[in-house]
Amino acid sequence: MAEKSKLQYELKKQLKALKGLKGSGTELISLYITPGYQIADASNKLKEEYGQAANIKSKSTRKNVQAALERIINYLKAYRSPPPNGMAIFAGNVSKDAGRPDIQLFSLEPPEPLRTQFYRCDSAFVLEPLEDIVSIKDTYGLLVMDGREATIATLRGKSTSIVRKLNSTAHSKVRKGGQSARRYERLIEESIEYYYKRIGEALDAVFVGMPHFRGIIVGGPGPAKDDFMKMKPFNYQLKVLGVLDTGYTDEYGVKELVDKSGSILAEQESIKEKQLVDSFIKAVVTGGPVAYGEKEVREALLANRVKTLLVSEGLDLKKVLFRCSQCGREKEVISRSEADFMDECGGKMRAEKSEDVAGELLRIAEEKNTELQVISTETSEGAQFLNSFFGIGAFLKY
Repeated sequence: MAEKSKLQYELKKQLKALKGLKGSGTELISLYITPGYQIADASNKLKEEYGQAANIKSKSTRKNVQAALERIINYLKAYRSPPPNGMAIFAGNVSKDAGRPDIQLFSLEPPEPLRTQFYRCDSAFVLEPLEDIVSIKDTYGLLVMDGREATIATLRGKSTSIVRKLNSTAHSKVRKGGQSARRYERLIEESIEYYYKRIGEALDAVFVGMPHFRGIIVGGPGPAKDDFMKMKPFNYQLKVLGVLDTGYTDEYGVKELVDKSGSILAEQESIKEKQLVDSFIKAVVTGGPVAYGEKEVREALLANRVKTLLVSEGLDLKKVLFRCSQCGREKEVISRSEADFMDECGGKMRAEKSEDVAGELLRIAEEKNTELQVISTETSEGAQFLNSFFGIGAFLKY
């Protein structure tokens, strides 16, 4: 868990840095290679693009694009096959000085399998497929139904998957002829009840015990979904997050339900984060087993006393080692800046090396197999955690 959360956090940091890079014209190359794709095929594709780039009219753009393609082709020679989750490679001229090209290459291995295979040359790197991966947190269940059919699906990030379809046999199992109206109604009711129970059993089979499952959203046209919810023929552990009206009960209904569920899903993520941060603040106020601040949390991690590490997405502190140019004195500073400053002796303190504070803490947490929770900055609780506790906190074992 710590390893996966660490990868998610680091990927977000890398994406933020890549997002700030812009090319002069269409000089930035994005290459996505899915798991199992042949590296030789990817290299051949790039060689074809290298030849096509010779037709670019602008001499500087042509030179920069071909240089970036050459960097990627050479880089791929180190691989016989893609990593287990695939890889994304970005290369191009990222120099802000038009007269001095700076061809850089960045390679990322996502924590989830890539599902997109493509090549693109543009004025900015294409990051959406990776951004979709880092936005994935939990799994939700979707049920769209009416009195005749039901579709069960999962929602993870922006990806939906149909897992079960059921049909009602209420009208096909009974005949009016020769039966009293009351008996006919009772048979219909029994058949509908059996249909609802089948849906409930299917929900149990799919979602009970599913890792990171947050709840179910129910939709559909007419009153059937409401009758189903009154009956509740499913395991009490399955939390229903909302019931919404949709016009369909098939794949279109699933898509419609997702489109209408934005506020419900956003609320669930904010509730989860609110509860976590509220618990942390309460423990701080009451003197509970928590720690905050870089020094205190790092010491607790090294002593293996941390149960859960909390790190803000907005954390941008660095541990910088400065050295005086005059007397050689060294000083380690936790700061957001690596800018020079004057030493006590009058010499200039210059940054010798720096390490991302979050990266160091995540590395220690991974070594200690400590649970990690990344706190966003999009909620008021997340912003409070960053501003009041510098974006670093921990629940302690004792």
